[in-house]
This record gives sequence, structure tokens and C-alpha cells, in this order.
Amino acid sequence: MKFNKLTTAVAAFAFASFSAQNTTDLKYPETAKGNHVDTYFGTKVADPYRWLEDDRSTETKDWVQREIKFTQEYLAQIPFRDQIKKELLEMWNYEKISAPFKKGDYTYFYKNDGLQAQSVLYRTDKSGKTEVFLDPNKFSKDGTTSLAGIAFNKKGTLVAYNISEGGSDWNKVIILDAITKKQIDETIVDVKFSGVSWQGDEGFYYSSYDKPKDGSVLSGMTDKHKVYFHKLGTKQSEDRLIIGGNDFPRRYLTARVTADQRYVVVSTANATAGNELYIKDLKNNTGFIAITKGFSTNASIIDTDGDTLYISTDRKAPNGKVVKTTIKNPKPETWVDVIPETNMPLGVTTGGGYFFATYMKDAIDQVKQFDKNGKLIREIALPGKGTASGFGGSKEDTELYYSFSNYITPPTTFKFNPKTGKSEVYQKTNVKFNPENYVSEQVFYTSTDGTKVPMMISYKKGLKRDGKNPTILYGYGGFNISIQPSFSVVNAIWMDHGGIYAVPNLRGGGEYGKKWHDAGTKLQKKNVFNDFISAGEYLQKNGYTSKEYMALSGRSNGGLLVGATMTMRPDLAKVAFPGVGVLDMLRYNKFTAGAGWAYDYGTAEDNKLMFEYLKSYSPVHNVKTGTCYPSTMVITSDHDDRVVPAHSFKFGAELQAKQSCKNPILIRIETNAGHGAGRSTEQVAGENADLISFALYEMGLKTLK
Repeated sequence: MKFNKLTTAVAAFAFASFSAQNTTDLKYPETAKGNHVDTYFGTKVADPYRWLEDDRSTETKDWVQREIKFTQEYLAQIPFRDQIKKELLEMWNYEKISAPFKKGDYTYFYKNDGLQAQSVLYRTDKSGKTEVFLDPNKFSKDGTTSLAGIAFNKKGTLVAYNISEGGSDWNKVIILDAITKKQIDETIVDVKFSGVSWQGDEGFYYSSYDKPKDGSVLSGMTDKHKVYFHKLGTKQSEDRLIIGGNDFPRRYLTARVTADQRYVVVSTANATAGNELYIKDLKNNTGFIAITKGFSTNASIIDTDGDTLYISTDRKAPNGKVVKTTIKNPKPETWVDVIPETNMPLGVTTGGGYFFATYMKDAIDQVKQFDKNGKLIREIALPGKGTASGFGGSKEDTELYYSFSNYITPPTTFKFNPKTGKSEVYQKTNVKFNPENYVSEQVFYTSTDGTKVPMMISYKKGLKRDGKNPTILYGYGGFNISIQPSFSVVNAIWMDHGGIYAVPNLRGGGEYGKKWHDAGTKLQKKNVFNDFISAGEYLQKNGYTSKEYMALSGRSNGGLLVGATMTMRPDLAKVAFPGVGVLDMLRYNKFTAGAGWAYDYGTAEDNKLMFEYLKSYSPVHNVKTGTCYPSTMVITSDHDDRVVPAHSFKFGAELQAKQSCKNPILIRIETNAGHGAGRSTEQVAGENADLISFALYEMGLKTLK
């Protein structure tokens, strides 16, 4: 695929041919307005599209179909849409193989031949014979039922795996004899936000909620998590409640058996930040005892050695540290530092009897290897500046694996010897992309309040800063999640033809630890939006792009980011992609597990100040009549039970009703899909082809060569 070119070889877009599309006045699907009004602290707030929250109603289903038809008809007029999808699939069509992992007498790995809907799990025995162990492509005809998790018992003879149907967070668990691959027990249903953890050969722990009996299963609140133990050979109705429910109300509960099979560890939380930690000694048959109580800090047990417990925590260490204690008295007062806190955020994995500490410096990874006493063994030399993941394994493993990538480097898997420190290439990605032709630079810009914020800007070498480069500004900025460099076929195609991909590391993320996260939460949430706006202004001021060639993009909390930015500054960009976004900030906590996001957002019920702050940026409540908003594609899925589609429905309806110019407002609704995980290759490719096509078309591109 080649775009119309100027005479210079590096100008991949035919900017001379860019012009406003001859878009006639669009006739959007009719959306009825109701008269519902809520009152918060004496303030009345109209909610005319409340009816769209009922995903079961005939009216909502009819509206969804009309919006799908309208969106597809608009996208169908883009003359290069099919060509972009073709190019995308061609680049995507390469073999993808994961790092291997050992369970019992077998070595397992995932592989996708290229365009398979889902990756296949293979295994190799000691004789070298390789066979398919699980093929998720056979779970459903259209490839939309995915493998959502898998857990083997310690001996590798039993396995339980989660499946997600249509992207739902509600999972089923299927139990097999891992040797024969035969199902040996009934399927466990209604499992949510949970993996499986085996206790010997007896059975396993899992977590679930009571499924909503009244109202929608998709959007109904899931508030009180429960941990169960399923004993093999018994019915799910006989599963034993371990902890949770009305007697121990927590929004999130997980139970895990440690690798030595001695302890059961339970983590409890009411929000996405902060947890309590409980432990049970199976050897001495004790009950659960508390290690930490309260939700002001985070802690997790990362390893055990007899009576010794190793804990990763941010207690009195906002950037994280590793401590050790004993089962005899594991209270925080007894903790002893093993890997002390530094000025960089810390993440820890264990393998081969060592700790591997991954530090982030300006969102770039550094990896150090420590022994169990906290002695530095070595710093691991990475192949460049980017993101390293892996190093996990059992204490007995003599070979570990890690992968490395960045925005212009496809992922490579390395085999690592923890004794010698030697790394060697295990698997290179065979994608048609040459990193030597691209640049990925890190800049630091100043946000509204003077805060310095890093941003990665990636593009093809030779790009001219003439303000006419199509640019995607992507952001997230929330939930202590760090957005680190990683390779994407979609971004590769965008850059290959002259586009810029820019990613600022906004406050609210975890790139600089807890303080950076907290600086983008609750009454400081607008810091995130201001950081994003300042990133766009930096790109425009420095000639990378201009308003007419810039698109805003983000998903989930990043969808909120885009929605808030485009309503605060509708003049900032030409195109906007709020994806599966949290867009009704007054009611987000009324659906599924949304109340658990209150650490980042606060809720409209907290107090008058919090209500007024949320209302002042809530995208649904800040669309104004008479304003020209960017050309917008609101992206959602009909089975999203994480961020329910009603957020996108209501925001899209507000925009369509109040848009004052000819920039189109589309609502792209993926069917038989959820929040994002587990989508088929076809679904992912289709959405991204539409995203690229729509962006370029709205920026004025007419044809491709």
C-alpha cells in the first residue's frame, strides 16, 4: 500500500491532495430523549438517554442495529478501507510463538500460524514429539470464544482452563486430565475476575460473584466476591465457600496456593489500589491469619522458603520494595528489607531461585538479578531501550525466558541462564518490518502546572516537521498502569506510510510510582487531561503535526481521557477515538464492578465537591450544543461487561444530537466481543483498519496508490 506521494521519497502522504471531504449533512439515526432527572446534593442532572442503559430492551437493540448500519455505510464510502485492511492482514500474517514453559513431563508453548483467530497451545514431550494440547479456534465457529487462563497442578498431571465467550468477564472452567486431555469433571460456571489455583491433586480455588438475578447480567453490579474450593469429583453446587460474601464483604478476592504447596494466600480489596493479605499454613493446619489489614498500601507474597515469606510491597516505599518475614509473626512490624526502595518503580518476578527486579526509568526498563538475601548478582544487559518481560519460573528451572520490544523493535524472545547470566536469542519475530528505517525518540514536555512529562514519538526516518504529518496521540493515564514501549503491526503500518505515533506517560499511570499515580486521581484527575492536551500542543508547536492532522486515541480509562479532552478542547484535534470508555462519570459505579474504580475517580455520592468535580469533566455531561467536535468514532462492544456499552451509547447520542459542524460522529459497535481481551484476529484487524481509514479520510486523504 502506498499513499499519494510528493516528489520527496520520505513524504509518504499526498498532503497536496488533502482536502475537506464533501460530506453532506449527515442524518443520524433517531435517538429518543427521555425525561429522567437525578438529583445530587440539590442539583438536578438530566439523563435523557438513560433508557440506553437497558441492554435487554427491544428499543436499545433496535437503536444498536440502526447505529451499526449507519456507521458501516459511512465507512463503506472510504475508497481505501479494504486496501488498508488487506495490507494490515498481510503484515499480520507471520508466525507468532511464545516462550516455552514446563509442566510435568511436557514443555508447552503458544503458536499462531499467522491469521488464526486464536493462538493454539502446543506441547512437546521428552522424546521431542509435538502435539496440539488446546486449540481455542475449535471453541466456537467464529473464533470469539477464547482461552482466558490456564493452571496446572504442581505435577503437571491435571489442568483447569478458563474460557471467555464473546469477550465476557464471566468465564467457565473446564477440567482435564493433562496426560490424556480428557475432561474429568463437570464444567465450573459463573467464574469472574479469577484464575484457578490447585491444592495438590485434590482440587482448586477459584473466585466468583452471585450472578445478578434481576436485571442485566451484562451490566448488573458484582459487588461481593467469594472464594470457593472445588473438590474433584464433586458438583459445583457442593463447592466449599472459603471466604467472602455477606460475612466478609470485599469487592475483589483471590486465593493462591504457593509453589511449595504449603500456604494458601488470600488477597482482598475493595478498589483497584490497596489490598489486605491473609495466609493459611496448610502444613500446620492453621486458620487464616492477617499479614496486612486496611487498604492504604499494596502487598503480595512473591516467594516462600519454609517459614520465610518474601513480600513485594509499597508500604512505606511508594516505589516498591521486597521484604521478608516469618509465618510465626508476619505482621509488618517484623518485615526486613531484602531489596530496598530506590527512586525508580519496582516490579519483581522469581525464577531459578533468584529475584529479578525490573526498574522503570522514564518508562524504560532496567533489569537486575538478586539472590534471596538481596545481594546484587548482576544487571542484565538488554538489547536496547524498551520493555523487558519474563524471567519467571520455578526454583528448579535452569533456563528462563524473557522478551524485549519497543515501538520500532518487534519482540524477540531470549533464553537466559540464571547461573551464568548469558542471554541468547530463542525466537525472533519474522514480521516484514525493518527497525533501521525508523526513529523512536523520547522527549520531555511541560504540562499546564509545570510538571515534566515524558513522551515517546515514533516515525519513519526522514520525516519533515512541516506540521502536515498524520499523527495518533495515544494515552491512558490511570490505575497505576504504565504505558511502556511495545511493537504493534497497526502502528508499524501507520508509521510505514508517514504517520507519527506519540505516547505520553501521563499522570495517573505508574511510570514514576505511587505519587505519579495519585497525582492523576480523584480531585486531581484533570491533571491527566491537561498532560494529554499539553502533549498535543507540544507536537503541534514543534512541527510534528497540526490540528488538521492529529487524532486522539485511548481505550477504557483512555477512552475517558479522549472523551474529556475532546469536550474540554474540541479544537485540539481533527479526529477522536474514545474506545470502550468510561464516559458517564456520575453513574460508572452503578454497573458491574465499576464501584471498584473509585480510588481513581471518586464517586458522585462521596460529597458535593466530588460530585461537582466529576460533573465538570464527565464526557456525557459536557457535550454542548453549537460546538464543532472532531470527527469521532466512538468504539464499543455489545458484550463489554467491564465498561458497559451504555457509556459509549449515551456519549455518542449526545454528540450526534449536538454536533454543530459536518465532522461525522460514528458509533462503532463490535458484536460478540467484550472489553478487548480474547478478540479474534479478524475482529482486531477489522477495528484497526476502520480506525486508520477513518483517521486518514477525515484528515482529507482521497485516494491511495
